[in-house]
Amino acid sequence: MGQMKKKRKKIIILFICSFFLFWLVQAQRTMKFREPDDKAKKEFDSLGINLATKTIQAGNFSLHYVQVSSDTMPTLFFVHGSPGSWIVFKHYLQDKALLKKYRMISVDRPGFGYSEFNHPKNLSEQSAIISYLLRSVQNNKPIFLIGHSLGGPLIVKLDIDNPGLISGLVILAGSLDPQAEKPEKWRPILSKTPLKYFIPGAWRPSNEELWYLKKDLKELDKSIDRVACPVWLIHGDKDNLVPFSNVAYAKRKLVNSKNIEVMALPNANHFIPWTHFKEIKEVLLNLTQ
Repeated sequence: MGQMKKKRKKIIILFICSFFLFWLVQAQRTMKFREPDDKAKKEFDSLGINLATKTIQAGNFSLHYVQVSSDTMPTLFFVHGSPGSWIVFKHYLQDKALLKKYRMISVDRPGFGYSEFNHPKNLSEQSAIISYLLRSVQNNKPIFLIGHSLGGPLIVKLDIDNPGLISGLVILAGSLDPQAEKPEKWRPILSKTPLKYFIPGAWRPSNEELWYLKKDLKELDKSIDRVACPVWLIHGDKDNLVPFSNVAYAKRKLVNSKNIEVMALPNANHFIPWTHFKEIKEVLLNLTQ
């Protein structure tokens, strides 16, 4: 009987070790939330849309992005949240009405997609890197930045760092208010210890940059009043990830913005770029009016 118990214990230990080893391997391979360029191009080709996939060298950093439509048109520049990649805005880049009116660019933020995956940066570093791209695509036409979630404070930072370049900001469920952030003191434990290797795919760089964000928003608070362009705030009033109170914060802080428009989406959660595509598309179509 004693030998049977020892054998059973060894089997259990072996099973647990095998599971953790399996998970450790899978964590490096799954949930990257990105799509190979050739696969994306085939999908767009099937819709009669030419998708240009590009990489720009921003200093020592390789930044990946995609583009549709003509360089002679005004620009919609999409910035995803955390985690994510350019593909989260794929349906916008495929929309016929938007294609007729805008050149559209969607970027893989640093550390995500094919922009040096798993090497995340803080808000200031991201702004410096993406600013290279913004300046390189100038065409003397309006450029509007659209940012979801963490992309919200990033497009604010981009406007501050590039005065006079941006024609407007569309902030979708943006996390702007440092006081609305939860402490989440467990995040550095996951990012600064071997436990990070058990976090799957894009969730690892996401965990790291969301910890940076706590400090980043406090810094952004000192300069957010420098935003001068028009701002559109679109937010669900049932957002459990980024509280709706961020809208009031933005209205209070953006004192030098030429114009602020708010669209509160009743009973909407955090994922409004997909659940409220029609409403957001309507705002985008009217940006240049």
